[in-house]
Amino acid sequence: MMRFDSIHNYYETLVVRELIQTFVEDIRDMDEDYLQDIVCIALNMLPSRYVRHDVDMAFFLTTNERIEMDKAVADAVIKAKKHVDEQYDEDDGANRANTF
Repeated sequence: MMRFDSIHNYYETLVVRELIQTFVEDIRDMDEDYLQDIVCIALNMLPSRYVRHDVDMAFFLTTNERIEMDKAVADAVIKAKKHVDEQYDEDDGANRANTF
């Protein structure tokens, strides 16, 4: 049987990296469910780019395409965090990210 476990959405790595870089000071205080919600929402704001190996994608991107992807990822992470914060506040009156 063929294995497909090496196939993944290239944006997954970019979104997680951006989340960590953007909130590096506070990420340890954030609930795992909260972080996963942000990642899922951010990924749903971005197009899918499925690859077997990240290096394949990086090799075929132009500098401008990479810059545009990075900006789209940064914007999606900020919007996703805002959305999740609003939902958590509405749902139970408590923000799972204690530092924000």
